[in-house]
Amino acid sequence: MLRNVARIARPLAVRSLAPAARVNLGAIATAARGYASAKPSTSEVSSILEQRILGANSEVDLQETGRVLSIGDGIARVYGLKNCQAEEMVEFSSGLKGMALNLEADNVGIVVFGNDRLIKEGDTVKRTGAIVDVPIGPGILGRVVDALGNPIDGKGPLETVGRSRVQVKAPGIL
Repeated sequence: MLRNVARIARPLAVRSLAPAARVNLGAIATAARGYASAKPSTSEVSSILEQRILGANSEVDLQETGRVLSIGDGIARVYGLKNCQAEEMVEFSSGLKGMALNLEADNVGIVVFGNDRLIKEGDTVKRTGAIVDVPIGPGILGRVVDALGNPIDGKGPLETVGRSRVQVKAPGIL
């Protein structure tokens, strides 16, 4: 292809350009032919590969995901979350969150925090690796919060003392 370009461009340039420009065009055509037939050396290839490998992002984000088998009454049955822990927070592709409760050999039962109509069969579910916890402390008294402790009363963020797991043994009466 470069030979064809040089063959066509050279006569046109010779007729229409000044003598100084004719010399430059000839040099360009010669360089183009040399570039087309040039092959990189082994050291050049290895240095390019080394730069590409070193420049690659070494942080790989591997997440365990599953698929919704069925959804109804606030419970989702999910296949594919083999290493999911009991009470672990999971996130659906719709953005809703849920808590893994029923761990079976072939699927996981997940309680959905929110409207389960936003979830459909086949949706993707990913593990978060975090056990479900909620804010605790005097700053939560008198506030209206959702199942995860997020304020829904319009009074701004919570002023909490700490966080506690959802499933904890209740303190003794005595």
